[in-house]
Amino acid sequence: MKFTELNLDERLMRAIRDLNFTDCTDVQAETFAHTLKCRDVAVQSQTGTGKTAAFLISIFQLWITEERFRGTKALVVAPTRELAVQIERDARALGKYVPFRSACFYGGVGYVAQEKAIADGVDLIIGTPGRLLDFNQKGKLNFGELGILVIDEADRLFDMGFYPDIRKIMRRARPREERVTMLYSATLSSRVRNLAWQFMNDPAEVEIAPEQMTVETVDQALYHVSKEEKFRLLLGILKSSDPSNALIFCNTKRATEIVARKLQLNGYACEFIMGDLPQKKRIKIIDSLKAGELRMLCATDVAARGLHVDDLDMVINYDIPEDPEAYVHRIGRTARAGKTGRAVSLACERFVYGLEPIQELIGRKIPVRQVSADLIADDQSIGKRLPPSQYREHPQPRRGGDRRYSSGRSAGRTGSTHSRDERPVSRSRSGESRTDGPKHPTGPKHAAADARVHEPAARRRSAPTREGSPRAAEPGGRSRREGQVVERGPSRNASVDDRLAYYKAKYGEDFVPAGSDATGGGSSGAKADERSKDGNVAKKKKRSGVLGRLFARGE
Repeated sequence: MKFTELNLDERLMRAIRDLNFTDCTDVQAETFAHTLKCRDVAVQSQTGTGKTAAFLISIFQLWITEERFRGTKALVVAPTRELAVQIERDARALGKYVPFRSACFYGGVGYVAQEKAIADGVDLIIGTPGRLLDFNQKGKLNFGELGILVIDEADRLFDMGFYPDIRKIMRRARPREERVTMLYSATLSSRVRNLAWQFMNDPAEVEIAPEQMTVETVDQALYHVSKEEKFRLLLGILKSSDPSNALIFCNTKRATEIVARKLQLNGYACEFIMGDLPQKKRIKIIDSLKAGELRMLCATDVAARGLHVDDLDMVINYDIPEDPEAYVHRIGRTARAGKTGRAVSLACERFVYGLEPIQELIGRKIPVRQVSADLIADDQSIGKRLPPSQYREHPQPRRGGDRRYSSGRSAGRTGSTHSRDERPVSRSRSGESRTDGPKHPTGPKHAAADARVHEPAARRRSAPTREGSPRAAEPGGRSRREGQVVERGPSRNASVDDRLAYYKAKYGEDFVPAGSDATGGGSSGAKADERSKDGNVAKKKKRSGVLGRLFARGE
């Protein structure tokens, strides 16, 4: 389909001609068929298929032709500031002849210029979730003014941990019936479909299959290996293949960091990137890899798309991806621009279940190679302490351990990549070995302290005084502590007379236990009157401190 067949506004067509666009790509043609009719779309499309122009042209055309969108704003949410800046650049090129203003909002820079753009008035808002929500919470951006909402690279946003932020933005926008929502993702995963079902108005699903699922020039290989020998096999592959540079993918943040740290201890120049890493640091690491200053890079799937490294020699799937489409994106980092490359996958017992869906998706079996003895290299990191991590897969366990993480199966559910021998070992009260919490000092002194911490509070309160203890050592509750005399009240086992004598000496008053007939003589009537007076006194004493508790117990 040609752009001239779309009946677009002449000002848009003029900009399209300036950019030498003539024919629509597949994703553009499918998108325009729905968005120009004001229908929501959920589009599966790879990077580089022209989807940016698809949603930008749709936004400008709806603003110009549809009365209900005039005076509203449009928002484009992108995962990184680099992509946000690129979208704004394309928006300025496509909308240079239309009277709409655009601005870019992202973190890592000051607020002054972005706040000025809001004050001057902005129609097309492009930004990353964190800064957008920041301005919204400050009352500077009102999501209720949005008539058009675009979520770009949705699956990458989710990989970077922005799923709750995207839900928050969509929840604060206009109702789904009053806006047009466009969602673009390389894969229509369950989270993407759930977002579409909850926050979109009957979206049309558009799936643009890539021309080829795997690059034919990639030499793929698969090794079946146990978790215990997995890292040593990785070292052997790197030693035998000797790649000029390599990108190593892991499924979890913690595994990414552990593999990178161990490679460093084995003499490899290696870094790691993940969604939690600050963006400036991610950019610096990627630039060093592109410049040839860094040989190895460990990454989560946050780097499976959008990371373009010329002449990348090898991609290693240290973990088989659980999402089959992620395998295609991972190995697509090598053999770019018609060049050759290598892709190696290590299938352990934990992630081997993702292998069959991958082979069904690519329509072929990945060649299996035998693990020979010479491929199992020595690991120089064994016995060495890894630096403490700043990035956690799950919350810190409580002191003394947390049963939720005491077993390998529980750790697997939380995403931890520690094997049983990698987790620190502590001792429980029963003396059994536990691998679920931070290590703490042991010995009789610390064991007694731990026993005291875990003892129920009610039992501690009601514990009888031990013979020979300081409280029981001296009459009147006087105990000696490190050469000092500490005044204490009577113990719970003291007699009533001892208690009365103690409080008489302390307060200078005579006290009579409640309900007692021992009033010191006199007739029965006088005794009754005295009991009445003492009863009134007892009622008053109930309102204050220790004496009130004494009389309340009738002792």
